[in-house]
Amino acid sequence: MTDQVVLIAGLLADQTPRDTGPDFGKASPFGLVVVVILLLATFLLVWSMNKQLKKLPESFDPESPEPDQAADEGTVGQPIDPGVAGGERPEPGDQPSAAV
Repeated sequence: MTDQVVLIAGLLADQTPRDTGPDFGKASPFGLVVVVILLLATFLLVWSMNKQLKKLPESFDPESPEPDQAADEGTVGQPIDPGVAGGERPEPGDQPSAAV
C-alpha cells in the first residue's frame, strides 16, 4: 500500500509534459467561436438595456406630491400593524376581525 502511495505521489509530482506533439497547447477553432458568440451576446444585451433605459422618465418623483403626502400624514414614527387591511388603525377597544 505504501509503495502505491509513493508511486502515485511521484507521478503527480512529475512536471514533465506527457504530450509534446505538434498540437500540444493549441486551442481549437471551437473556442474562438464560443468567445465570439459570448461577446456578441454581451453586446446585444447592453444595446437592448440601453434602449430600455432611454424609455424611463428622468425622475420618478410625482408631479404633484399632495396625494402621497396626505397618505403619509400622521404615520411618521408610528409602527404599522401588518394585520390591519390597508394600514388603517383600529380605534382603541375595537376587536380585530378574524382572518378568512
